[in-house]
Amino acid sequence: MPFRKNLIDGEWVGDAGSRNINPSNLDDVVGEYASGGAEQARQAIAAAKAAFPAWSRSGPLARHAVLKKASDEIIARKEEIGRSLAREEGKTLVEGIGETVRAAQIFDFFAGETLRLSGELVPSVRPGVGVEITREAVGVVGIITPWNFPIAIPAWKIAPALAYGNTIVFKPADLVPESAWTIVDILHRAGLPKGVLNLVMGKGSVVGQAMLDSPDLDAITFTGSVGTGKRVAAASVEHMRKFQLEMGGKNPLVVLDDADLGTAVDCAINGAYFSTGQRCTASSRLVVTDGIHDRFVDAMKDRLGKLVVGDALDAKTQIGPVVDQSQLKQDEDYIAIGRKEGADLAFGGERLDRETSGFYLQPALFVEATNAMRISREEIFGPVASVIRVKDYDEALAVANDTPFGLTSGICTSSLKHATHFKRNSEAGMVMVNLPTAGVDFHVPFGGRKGSSYGPREQGRYAAEFYTTVKTAYTFAG
Repeated sequence: MPFRKNLIDGEWVGDAGSRNINPSNLDDVVGEYASGGAEQARQAIAAAKAAFPAWSRSGPLARHAVLKKASDEIIARKEEIGRSLAREEGKTLVEGIGETVRAAQIFDFFAGETLRLSGELVPSVRPGVGVEITREAVGVVGIITPWNFPIAIPAWKIAPALAYGNTIVFKPADLVPESAWTIVDILHRAGLPKGVLNLVMGKGSVVGQAMLDSPDLDAITFTGSVGTGKRVAAASVEHMRKFQLEMGGKNPLVVLDDADLGTAVDCAINGAYFSTGQRCTASSRLVVTDGIHDRFVDAMKDRLGKLVVGDALDAKTQIGPVVDQSQLKQDEDYIAIGRKEGADLAFGGERLDRETSGFYLQPALFVEATNAMRISREEIFGPVASVIRVKDYDEALAVANDTPFGLTSGICTSSLKHATHFKRNSEAGMVMVNLPTAGVDFHVPFGGRKGSSYGPREQGRYAAEFYTTVKTAYTFAG
């Protein structure tokens, strides 16, 4: 069983360890990991601050080489890393490998971005004066990531931070340290100078708080719960630092009468239940018009009955376990809340026994839900979805937008008129037509509105908005 240490100022350090348990098999210990404290967090921040001047002024070829090496190694090891990811997080092996490939693609994209850095040269309104507009690195960036995408989300934060010349203090989620350690180890061996990337595993209440309290962090990018996101925001305002938040979602998938039933069911099953529903982009509200409602529900129950729930490493498994006992309890509590509120549990919601002891939950489908119910307002973050019946498109759009969140939304329809109107009028950062609400490309912006996101978008060229600051320089030639 491996013991993984924290990386601070180019050295692997740490003694006290925490165990990482496989949610598919509670007898399987993935490894032991250092548990850093506030002092290690402060040391990491100091190391990143010291490394910033040289790294921020390094040439594009130096950054390109590191990011490209990291991408190449991740893709070469995709089976091994993907299996490890599935083992520690519980998503299926296919999903684990797919996420690993996505991480490699992100590093490859931002390796290219290092060679595409550009600015503007514009004439001044004053004769003989030239104006240059350039982007420079923000400084020391704190990165705090969640457990549900343990390699892709760190990749889409770390890669642009490095590409644009920032230095990093990285605090991953406690539940998925192996994926975090792996990506840091790969980058370290790819040739990063000491102090440029620092890994501090440990409790969020200790390590994360030390990061929030530090005046030497110039920016923080956070993905996680709304409650913690608000704490990140408040602490960042106190220090006048830049901050970026990706938080919850209660995403609607609208199904209109004219939708192709097979497409609609495919979108709903994928969006609501794949990755065990543990995605901020999951379709937890299925907003369905009267004319197709009953056929849609029947088809959903039929498909749900055929899904294979089991060990994430089993090739036959389509839905893996819930990530841990705490999340399983939350899922079960919300299922009880939905029944108490008067929604009809049409399928699933029961604990499942499998060959190994794990956190197995049968996917749950509520019908006759209303948009006022807690199961329709609050993020459950599990394999639980609710069908909300509406009379027509106008009501469907109103219900879809009636949420404190605004990450992603979807519509299934054969009407170009309704699809076009929905894309324009959906109050979400990302809109899908005849596609699952979960599933995005790595080279385009990711992010939402309202309570889902704050700050510049992530991914693609839009990442420069957060990881750089704009400088305007004037020159008088004489």
